[in-house]
Amino acid sequence: MKKRIARQGGGRHIARVKILVHCTLPFALAHGGQAIQIQKTIAALQEIGVDAEPLRWWDEQQTGDVIHYFGLMPQDQIQFARQKKIKVILANLLTAQGSQTTLQRGVRRVFRWGIEHLAPRSVANSFGWESYRRADANIALTSWEKHLMEYKFGAAPEKIFVVPNGVEPEFFAAPKTPRGEWLVCTATITERKRVLELAQAAVAAQTPTWIIGKAYADNDAYAQQFFALAKANPQFIRYEGGISDRAQLAQIYRAARGFVLLSTMESLSLSALEAAACECPLLLGDLPWAHSSFAIGAHFCPVTDSVATTAAALKQFYAAAPTLPCPPKPATWTDVAHQLKACYEKVLAS
Repeated sequence: MKKRIARQGGGRHIARVKILVHCTLPFALAHGGQAIQIQKTIAALQEIGVDAEPLRWWDEQQTGDVIHYFGLMPQDQIQFARQKKIKVILANLLTAQGSQTTLQRGVRRVFRWGIEHLAPRSVANSFGWESYRRADANIALTSWEKHLMEYKFGAAPEKIFVVPNGVEPEFFAAPKTPRGEWLVCTATITERKRVLELAQAAVAAQTPTWIIGKAYADNDAYAQQFFALAKANPQFIRYEGGISDRAQLAQIYRAARGFVLLSTMESLSLSALEAAACECPLLLGDLPWAHSSFAIGAHFCPVTDSVATTAAALKQFYAAAPTLPCPPKPATWTDVAHQLKACYEKVLAS
């Protein structure tokens, strides 16, 4: 990774810099996609020669040139970084915002305008919207998130880079194998992922579905309902917990009849990308992130509380899956690292 230090012959001489990666949510409190995203991002950057490390909040001697902040960095911290001549790049997941209806997005945009123009500055600052505009750049996972950063928060389009999540080599290297009878869903057992609703629909449609994942806590009421339903219907619901072995998970995707994820909110599902790398047909919740990421090679199911509606879509997908085209191949984490490196260089040169 390089940084501008002087002009030479109309160009820029570049020297090595350090990227500091930070996240607001401790991994130990909530496992999931963001932890994997950050861990793989750091590892991939290091593999291509970028000096990247976690920001040590307790270490006042740590130095760096760019803070890659996974979340929404408070405005005062952005200002402190600027005083230290450190660039700030925000990578905030717009999971909830990206799943709102057109009306909801419009109402919230008007609300932001009113707060920023009519309310005291301290009130507007408390929402954190200004961080999108004060940061040196923003990273969106999809073109949809880029649109939201512009439309909802007023971020300058030239300061937004679209860089997707990547997929590990094991998922591209998994050998082809005949597709089996089970659909597969890889997700945390929580309300947002609608795993219980998927299981209920699978039982109603009599479509064998394998759920892979863990609950945030096994005594969670939602998880308990799912566990009970799975135990009562083993012929249609297979559940054995989570699978951490990436090669084993890749083999499961390769042998699955199809992949299903019917979340109420997503930004860019890592599990859907992994399944796509294994050429697994996709059934996704009918939300903007899914359409922007998988314009071809995926079927879409309404996000609804109706078990009958979900069951009908699931049954239709189950029947059609063997003849569906493969979704497009996703990026590797190495591809992602090179894209991020280009973002860092552009920000440092600005």
